[in-house]
Amino acid sequence: MSYRIPILFLSLSLSIRLFLSHSCPFLPSKMATSSSARLSKSVKQQYLELPQGDKVQAMYIWIDGTGEGLRCKTRTLDSEPKTIEDLPEWNFDGSSTYQSEGSNSDMYLLPKAIFRDPFRKDPNKLVLCEVFKYNRKPAETNLRQTCRKVMDMVENQHPWFGMEQEYTILGTDGHPFGWPSNGFPGPQGPYYCGVGADKAYGRDIVEAHYRACLYAGVEICGTNAEVMPAQWEFQVGPCEGISMGDHLWIARFILHRVCEDFGVVVSFDPKPISGNWNGAGCHTNFSTKQMREEGGLRHIEEAIEKLGKRHHYHIRVYDPKGGRDNARRLTGHHETSNIHEFSAGVANRGASIRIPRSVGQDKRGYFEDRRPSANCDPYAVTEAIIRTCLLSEEGEEPVEYN
Repeated sequence: MSYRIPILFLSLSLSIRLFLSHSCPFLPSKMATSSSARLSKSVKQQYLELPQGDKVQAMYIWIDGTGEGLRCKTRTLDSEPKTIEDLPEWNFDGSSTYQSEGSNSDMYLLPKAIFRDPFRKDPNKLVLCEVFKYNRKPAETNLRQTCRKVMDMVENQHPWFGMEQEYTILGTDGHPFGWPSNGFPGPQGPYYCGVGADKAYGRDIVEAHYRACLYAGVEICGTNAEVMPAQWEFQVGPCEGISMGDHLWIARFILHRVCEDFGVVVSFDPKPISGNWNGAGCHTNFSTKQMREEGGLRHIEEAIEKLGKRHHYHIRVYDPKGGRDNARRLTGHHETSNIHEFSAGVANRGASIRIPRSVGQDKRGYFEDRRPSANCDPYAVTEAIIRTCLLSEEGEEPVEYN
C-alpha cells in the first residue's frame, strides 16, 4: 500500500497543475527558445579568444527585399579599416533575399557606415551597406540613397533626430516572452518602467543590447520597459541627418543578434497582440538649429502646420506597407492618434504630433511625431519630415489603409 501514496499525490499534483494552467492566466509557462541558444557558449568562447593575427572580420549588413529584414555575411580583411574607403565593395545573391531573379541575381554591397563589432570585439567591424542592382541602380528597398541627397540639401539647418524604437520579445513560437501559455498576464498598468520579476519580462536581453550598442558606437541614449509586458523601448539620438537611419538600423541588427544568442525573437510589428494591448511605434523627435534657439517655438509651429497638410503622405511612408500596418495600431486608443485624422498638442500622447511640456515652457526645442510604426524605415521617415518641414513640399492623395 505504501507505494500507492506517492503515486496518488503525483497524480493529484499533475491534475491541479493542468487545471490551473487552463484556468489561471498568471501561471508561468515554459518559454520556446531556439536549439542553438542551448549550445554551450563557453565552448564558443574558447575559440573566440584565439588570436587572429593581423586579420579582421568585417560583417557586411544590408536591408533585404522586404524593407524590414536584415541580412549579413562576413569577409576577412588584411588590416583594420579606419574609414569607409578602406572597405571593399562586395556582392550577394539577391534571388535569396527577395531582391532579384535567379537568372540575374548578383547584387552589389557598398559600405556606408562602420561600427565596432560587439560580438567578435575589436578589431572586427560591423559594416552597414547600401544595395545596388546589377545595373548599378539602387535596389527598391535602398531608401538611404534619396534620404542622403535630401539631407545634403538642408545640412546648413543642422536637422537633429531622435527615434524611440519600441519592440516586443517573443519566443520562437511567436508567443510573447514570459506570457502564460494558456492565458494572459495581468492587465496593463504595472509594466511601464516596471521593476520586478512579475513586471519586467526580459531585462537581461535589454541590458545586453544596451551595452553592445555602446560598445559598437551606436548613439543609444536610453531604454525602458513599455506598457505591454514583454514590450520594451530603446532610444537613439540625437543624430544629425543621414546618421539617424544608420544608427537605428545597426541598433536593430544588434538587437536581433542579442536575441539570437538568448534563443528568442524580436518583433517590430506595430500591433503584435490584438485587443486591449498597446501597439509598438517608433516615435520620431525632430528639430533644426532655428527650433533649438531662442524663439524656436514659432518654427516648430510652422513645421507642424505643414505636417498637418500632408498627413496622408506621411502615413504612407511611415510603415513598409503604405499605412496598412499602422492601421492596426493607430486606432485612437492605447496612446495613439486616429490614422485618418491629424492632431497636435502639448504633452498629448494621443495626438499625431506632441510638443513636450518643457518645449512649450521654454518656447524652443523639438517636437515628437508619434505616427511612425515600429517597423518603419528610418530613412523614409526622416526624409519625409525634411521634405515637408524644410523643403516645403506640398500635395498628397487620400489613401485607404485597410
